[in-house]
Amino acid sequence: MHRRSFLRGFVTVAAAPLAAEAQRRPPTARLGYLGIARGPLADAFLDGIREFGYLEGQNLLVERRQYEGDILRLPELAAELVRLKLDVIFATGPAPVNAVARATREIPLVAIDLESDPLEAGFAGTLARPGGNITGVFLDLPELIGKWFEFLRTIVPTLLRVGVLWDLATGRARHKAAIANASSIGIRLEIVEVRSPDDFAGGFARLARARAEALIQLSSPLIFLEAPRVAEFAMSKRIPAISLFRAFPDAGGFMSYGPDIGDLYRRCGVYAGKILTGAKTSALPIERPTRFFLTINRKAATLQGVSIPQSLLLRADQIIQ
Repeated sequence: MHRRSFLRGFVTVAAAPLAAEAQRRPPTARLGYLGIARGPLADAFLDGIREFGYLEGQNLLVERRQYEGDILRLPELAAELVRLKLDVIFATGPAPVNAVARATREIPLVAIDLESDPLEAGFAGTLARPGGNITGVFLDLPELIGKWFEFLRTIVPTLLRVGVLWDLATGRARHKAAIANASSIGIRLEIVEVRSPDDFAGGFARLARARAEALIQLSSPLIFLEAPRVAEFAMSKRIPAISLFRAFPDAGGFMSYGPDIGDLYRRCGVYAGKILTGAKTSALPIERPTRFFLTINRKAATLQGVSIPQSLLLRADQIIQ
């Protein structure tokens, strides 16, 4: 065989799988994103949607709108996304989810909201069959607050004063749960309200004046992003603190107990992919996390002079040394 003929044959054979791949790839889709999460969590969402053949920069156009904790901007940003007539919108956190829900009942909305009850909020008729344009992952388990108090009391048996960071944009369900749990075990709370990153410095000063002996962070996207600052404060005051988010002990904080947030974002990406490939939003069940993980930063405990009982270490799913 002539060398030129061989090369032509090679190119034809090599190109065939690429052509087949292009034919299998779904048509270009347009997705909106409203929230403040970035980095690994955003990547996890894209990993989920990639399972359905959608790749950003190829056949997936992503319109991002980030509000950076300024909830007053959300109605405008949600309306902007709706005007673009997107195929699906992904919203992260209760305030962005509410903003998109008010802006459209037609464009499918995939939500991750770890603070709201989707039935109480009117987002769904039932969890199994939402019935509208909203589905995704929701977590509204006030019972988690009781577990957080249990863990902190294991660390500090004489615990009497606990600080609470609460983002007003998340609603009052966990706020009420914190008050009820504290009252039942004789703990006094110092609740600090935050609305933006600017509120944390004053909140920390207030907790210091109140001589809080431990700290609970009621989950929110804002408090998630401020994990390093909260960890630094807790370390400086030598008080054990707990969060829903693994990002907190990763940032030098003491402890977290909650679901695998990265996996929840990936699941939302899977839902977006299902919708883009023909699934009806109204028939996609709302998912709720069922597995929760205890992570302890042993180095942070040592630096704070906190002794961790062996019984708690044995319960931990992850220990950061």
